[in-house]
Formats: sequence, C-alpha cells, structure tokens
Amino acid sequence: MLETYNIGAPTERPPVLIAHGLFGSARNWGVIAKRMSERGRVVTVDMRNHGHSFRGAPHDYPAMAGDLAEVIENLGAQVDVIGHSMGGKAVMVLALTRPDLVRRVVVGDIAPVGYSHTQQGMIDAMRALDLSRVETRGDADRQLAEFVDDAGVRAFLLQSLDVKARAWRLNLDQLEADMAQVLGFPEISGTFEGPVLMLSGGASDYVLPEHRAAVKALFPAARFAKIPGAGHWLHAEKPREFEAACAAFLG
Repeated sequence: MLETYNIGAPTERPPVLIAHGLFGSARNWGVIAKRMSERGRVVTVDMRNHGHSFRGAPHDYPAMAGDLAEVIENLGAQVDVIGHSMGGKAVMVLALTRPDLVRRVVVGDIAPVGYSHTQQGMIDAMRALDLSRVETRGDADRQLAEFVDDAGVRAFLLQSLDVKARAWRLNLDQLEADMAQVLGFPEISGTFEGPVLMLSGGASDYVLPEHRAAVKALFPAARFAKIPGAGHWLHAEKPREFEAACAAFLG
C-alpha cells in the first residue's frame, strides 16, 4: 500500500485525500495539508515510485487509481480528493472507476487528455548528478544548475533527494519506461456525476479552452476556475489562494 501521512482529527466532514504530481511527494503538501486539517482529517500520500512508497510496474493511471482506492477503503469513509498534475489525472481516473469512494474532486492544472511535452529532461538531469560528490543539498543544487536553470524547479526536484543516503526517492527507471502513460490519459467509458473543480494557473497552458469538451464529457458537473498569476505548480506558487479555492469548493 502507499505510504500515507494523516494530519488532523476526524470530524463530520469527509477526509481530504491529496495526490501529488510527477517527481513530487506528500511532503510537498505539508503546509497546505496542515492548514486544511483545521477543518478535519487530511491524508497525503507518496504515489507509487515516489517518496517512501513502493516501487513497481506499471506506472499508469489505472494502477495509481487502484492504489488510491486501497487507501480510501482502509479509511472506511468516502473522501474528497485533491490531485495535482499526474495526481490530478490519477484522481480523475479514481472518480470515474470508483465513484462510490469519492464525494468531490479538485483537479490542479491538468486535463483528461494526452500531452505532447516530455519530462525526460528532468530524469536526465537527475541521473546526471554525481551523487558521490554530494555532501549537502547545496552541492546537489550546484550540480543540478548545469542542467536546470530554474531555481524553483531545482528546489522542487531536490525535495526528492535523500542527501544522507545519496539516493533519489524516485524510481527513475520506471518513470522513464512509463512516461508515455504519464503524459497520456486512458480510454474510460462512463462519467462521474459528482462535483468537480478544474482549478488551473492563470499563467499556465496545461488547461486550455479546447480541453473543456473532454472534461465535460467525463465530468458533466465540472466547474472551471483560475488562480491569477500562478503557473503549473499553482499550489506552491499561490498556496493561500489554492487552499482558499479548495476550502470554498469542498464546503
């Protein structure tokens, strides 16, 4: 089962389950989860092949949705789900295949479509690090800067580096092997009739007007909202605004 992190005490509200994106981990969501736990129980997970969760094939959305379903069944209650990017696709597949487990869905800056960009460059950059020369996170950052210009992206990737063990908490081989699955979206028949919030970054191009038909075909009750000035990592760039939008939608 996935590594899970429980914050807050159960209340009359459904628990909130948060699924992170590619190369992320539950710890990326620590601050938001802590603040949201003032309203009730919040559960964050390390997705398969990430963080402290198990390594395994395949790394595709039916498998990831199955992992999330197992976590929810162990909780013994219907949940609200929040997923960002890869995690957003996983919670969409979860809602479509196991609607009995899900009350409301927040999807962070991703659509149920295939994308043409690749994250292979990030995998290559992480592999290029000479971990034998890494004593501190600063050492790793200086090496990574040769391949990744953006300091924010480097900081995000380095959250998955265990400096002491000199190892990535990511199964880079499996993520590379299944990158086409991660970028795509499976063919699924049926719909999820419950409330869905498609929350995107105003400065991001991941959710476009031409994606609305695909969203509405699967999620007829979907609503769309944007966080002005936020890019793809909207929860990291505008955490208070992201949290407020989720709180208002989840009720």
